[in-house]
Amino acid sequence: MNDAGWDWDDYRQFFRMFYRDEDRSQATICLNEQHDLSFYYLRISSRAKSGIIWTTWNYPLSYGLKLTPQFRINRQRPDQSFFQLYQSHRQFLRDNAVEIDSITPMDEETMQAEIEHDLRDQIAHNIDKGVLKSTDAGDAKYSVRGMFYLWLQFLLDLVRL
Repeated sequence: MNDAGWDWDDYRQFFRMFYRDEDRSQATICLNEQHDLSFYYLRISSRAKSGIIWTTWNYPLSYGLKLTPQFRINRQRPDQSFFQLYQSHRQFLRDNAVEIDSITPMDEETMQAEIEHDLRDQIAHNIDKGVLKSTDAGDAKYSVRGMFYLWLQFLLDLVRL
């Protein structure tokens, strides 16, 4: 459907977005690059008219930010194929009694605007929770509390290995 990307000082994100009218699902291939580390993950989302965002993804690490309250995450292993993720997403919606009629239909502009809105909300949420702090230049960076949060997430990843 579309490509989108955001660049910060040493961090870049690239999204290739797809949409399926039949079940109103959004699929995104996400590439993250930071310093010498790059990884990708797949994300399938359905946005309910109530504001809840039902998301299935295979994000390979513990997530470095707190998710906003409207996200419901169905985390899958990074080695699963897109088809397996899609099937898991369909089951996730069924398990939570999410009907297709309750999912907001999207178009190219709306989908990109919603992803940008999600990112701004997540940054604001993490500033509010003390994980991030605003800089004088108007950017956001990890606070001391956020660095401890990242360290804890790193330890959780080690335990999972």
